[in-house]
Amino acid sequence: MNEERHDALRSLLGAWSLGACPPRESAELERHLRGCAECTEEAARLRDAAGWLSLDEPLDQPGSLRQQVLDWCLARRPAELPVPAWGMPYTAETAKLDALLRDLGPEEWQEVAELPWHSGAELLRPAEVLGRLTAVDGFLALALGLPDPVPAAAPSAPARAPVVERRVPPQEAAVPVPRVPRVPPQGGPSTAVTAVTARTARLLADQAGLPPQSVRARWRQQTHDLVRSAALAPQGSTPVDLGFAVLPLRDAFVDRALECFVHGEDVARAVAYPYDPPAPQHLRQMVELVVRLLPRALAGLRAARPEPAGAPGTAGAPGTAGTAGATAVREPRRLRLVVDGPAAGEWLVPLDGEQAGPPGGEPVASMVLDGLELCQLAAAHRDPDRLPVGEHGDRAAVREVLHALPLLSRPRAL
Repeated sequence: MNEERHDALRSLLGAWSLGACPPRESAELERHLRGCAECTEEAARLRDAAGWLSLDEPLDQPGSLRQQVLDWCLARRPAELPVPAWGMPYTAETAKLDALLRDLGPEEWQEVAELPWHSGAELLRPAEVLGRLTAVDGFLALALGLPDPVPAAAPSAPARAPVVERRVPPQEAAVPVPRVPRVPPQGGPSTAVTAVTARTARLLADQAGLPPQSVRARWRQQTHDLVRSAALAPQGSTPVDLGFAVLPLRDAFVDRALECFVHGEDVARAVAYPYDPPAPQHLRQMVELVVRLLPRALAGLRAARPEPAGAPGTAGAPGTAGTAGATAVREPRRLRLVVDGPAAGEWLVPLDGEQAGPPGGEPVASMVLDGLELCQLAAAHRDPDRLPVGEHGDRAAVREVLHALPLLSRPRAL
């Protein structure tokens, strides 16, 4: 066989390894392979590589691969405008959700995602989930000087209400939102809750007639703009009014990353798509934020459920005046929170608020739970009475913390 014919047959190896070679040429090539060691070796390598393309094997890459590739690239060429560490969870979670949305077909965009919240659930299509995320992310946009994605309210609020009801997609009317949540809202009815839900309703009405991929493009562009702006404010100290609380920018980004993950998982569950948890270093930031905000949630729980006088954390709390002429002598209490899993750590949580003075003595109780479950509970996606928790000591203190955590979730229409 001359060299020209040899090279011609060798050029067929790629098509042959994929089973795409015509029968006549395939037969000739296989006869050639029986007598050519060089081509036989290359054919074996190509057949092995083709095996990785089998449709029987999942094509989704592990969640850690993206970060590994980024780390490798940045080690070779540092970013001109690096994203601060507190912005990385948001960057990763929005990219992960975008990858899921990119793969959705027309029928999957019509699937209904169930968003557990307290003792009920909201039923939303993926595009509407994006609308909710976009509306609250808009608070970050406003703090960073970016355009607000939410249309301005009409001048006459009473005339606007029925129009919004008609324009919001049908499932709005059928959503079984509980009137009395398992965990009461902080302080009862709030203008903050009304403002947040009104913004969301306006955005959902505005995007109701858009194709789902256009809704995705809007949300995606906003996430990119937010990340770029975060890189220009690396200290992360800009205050962000989220409608229900004011957080520094660095905490607001972690908060948004957590909600993006939680609702991304809701969408993935609706379309039967695998969805990885946050990277360990990102989950750790989420857990730390939840722990820092926990005293605020405890205060909100007590505001919604006043305890009898003399109970810990109320008018007879340690370090405060109780009944007339009496002053409590117990030191402010604290709880030891132990987190298991990739975000493992240990924290001492003050139970009686900063106004009660610095905690002292041994913790009155210890509580052990998984970090991801802690975040899901803070998102009101878990029932505090059914969550598997290791506990020791004052059971009432543990129950109080478990019931306070869901109050950190985003306010919705009640």
